[in-house]
Amino acid sequence: MRKSYRVKKEADFQKVFMQGKSCANRQFVVYVIDKPGQLHFRVGISVGKRIGNSVARNWVKRRIRQSLTELKPDLRQDCDFIIIARPPISGVSMTDTKKNLIHVLRLAHVLLK
Repeated sequence: MRKSYRVKKEADFQKVFMQGKSCANRQFVVYVIDKPGQLHFRVGISVGKRIGNSVARNWVKRRIRQSLTELKPDLRQDCDFIIIARPPISGVSMTDTKKNLIHVLRLAHVLLK
């Protein structure tokens, strides 16, 4: 994803955590904050050290980014959201990762379809 689609600053992360609403399933937690007038969504991805070593964490982040790229046309454009991976995600296949991500994004009302 391009830089303009990412939440990068610590202040932006904290704003989404403090003012946003959260939804969760076994593999992910999603925090969402509405940003009316924003041209496109922005996403932050957080994968903690409990997931595994750096190779495992980067592997999980790549899978999340790939799933978001495939879901891009169906995502709301007027919001910022942060995806936090939980430890059970490390042993999950790509199809299950995408399925779980779709589930939690629907719960958070980020996915339109």
